[in-house]
Amino acid sequence: MGSSDAETGHPYVVEDFTADEQALLGRHVTNLDRPVFALVGMPEVVKGALFARYSRSPKSLRRLLVDEFAQDLTQPAPSAASGDAGRAERLYQRVFSEYGDDSVAQLGGAHVAVEQASNLLTKLIEWGRLAAYLEQSTRYIPYDDQPGGRWRYYRDPDVMASRHAEAYTATLDGVFATYASALPVLRQHLATQHPRDGHTSPRAWQRSLDAKACDLLRGLLPAATVSNVGVFASGQAYESMLLRLRSHELAEARQAGDALLAELRQVIPAFLTRVDRADRGEASSAYLRRTRDDTAAVAAELLGDAEPEASPEVALVDWTPDADVSLVVGMLYPHTHLSEPELRTRVEAMTPDERARVVRAYVGERGNRRHKPGRALERVGYRFDICSDYGAFRDLQRHRMATVEWQPLSPRHGYDTPAEIADAGLSSRWHAALAAQGELWQRLHPELPAQSQYAVGFAYRLRYQLQLNARAAMHLIELRTQPAGHPTYRRIAQRMHRLIAEQAGHPAVAEMMRFADTDEPDLERLEAERRAEARRGAAEGQTG
Repeated sequence: MGSSDAETGHPYVVEDFTADEQALLGRHVTNLDRPVFALVGMPEVVKGALFARYSRSPKSLRRLLVDEFAQDLTQPAPSAASGDAGRAERLYQRVFSEYGDDSVAQLGGAHVAVEQASNLLTKLIEWGRLAAYLEQSTRYIPYDDQPGGRWRYYRDPDVMASRHAEAYTATLDGVFATYASALPVLRQHLATQHPRDGHTSPRAWQRSLDAKACDLLRGLLPAATVSNVGVFASGQAYESMLLRLRSHELAEARQAGDALLAELRQVIPAFLTRVDRADRGEASSAYLRRTRDDTAAVAAELLGDAEPEASPEVALVDWTPDADVSLVVGMLYPHTHLSEPELRTRVEAMTPDERARVVRAYVGERGNRRHKPGRALERVGYRFDICSDYGAFRDLQRHRMATVEWQPLSPRHGYDTPAEIADAGLSSRWHAALAAQGELWQRLHPELPAQSQYAVGFAYRLRYQLQLNARAAMHLIELRTQPAGHPTYRRIAQRMHRLIAEQAGHPAVAEMMRFADTDEPDLERLEAERRAEARRGAAEGQTG
């Protein structure tokens, strides 16, 4: 063995490998002689098993790979299509079961695409925290086309098998036709209201107008509107997602769960062996179904037909009362040897100025919103009760560090109408389309309560609960108040910021969020499109 310290100053030991071993490693690690490297060109099941073995072995990862996993890398990977799953199964039994499949299942992952999914399904898919999601945006993609001769909305099998099938398709066809006819009218109106200036390129101006028009009209889109979602997740995260989908009351969710399981078994089969086992995954899905149905039955018995009273769009309903002390305790804790009770006593005895000094040092000079203070902010929490249009909920629900619970989508809370709709002369079309959705919901709900949600448009309000700590609140508020954001969720995030400062009485927390934007831009995407145009021009200049 040799050693290397030229770059790090530390005498890192460089292992010796034979020529054959070097050839094998060269295909699967990014370097042979440095302490930090990545794995490449390797099946996910082998990666997971390799790391599992790694945790219990004195060997380096490279040495483990050549000593114990070379055969797994020189044979063709098993596939579900070929039926050759024996080696993957043996590997699972030999390593995964021995070292704990729950933790090992975090070490392998896969990318999947879920296309033509309703907006109800996309929210169910995106419920899990331990995954990455990217969803097709209604801000940049107009829904005025008809692929295959049909408007882009989901046709639920239970609805289509019911006596309401014709009303469902006729109503939603009409809603999409209204959207398509209103889009050019609104674009023209916005072009008149926001003429291009000499500092803005035609492309940037047009893209910002298109985004504004789609933003305004997306309220007409029903929850049945289909979208595409890209997902990257670990085997463990997929297992949790599949258990939820396969237990859901919507046929679309169950079908998506089955389809995902079939596709994932072609790339990470060993991570998903429990999902459809009667004593494991099937039992877990049955538990989820049973507890959901039992809780709904108890709620119906105890709450009856209680009607909601009028409430603000955003209400702060709970928060940490002693945030000033809790924050400073958390900030100082890593820098002392005192126990938390001792430290809290000392912090409580500090003057407000002394505590402020700690906060200033901890937060520092944030150069941009990506400069985030540490985890001391996670000691302080807030819970908001929000009743906003469904479109804004879709955007806020994707903040995975928050705990989000939502009620069924319905017309009960009314809907919002942007002022620009009336200014463009589209009021009658707007209200007629949303009224038709409300009538369709009324028709469906008595017989198909879960499926009736498909009929309800993004403009209708949904009640949901958003619970998050101060660090997550900083991320959400600073991101969602940016000028390029949708006006509705910008307003919600701005209100959250004010409530933290004023109602909770946490001005120090609110002041940390120095990149929360309180301005009201007229054309939200314009500045972002200008910056994008400048970047494109710079890139073209470099390659020209």
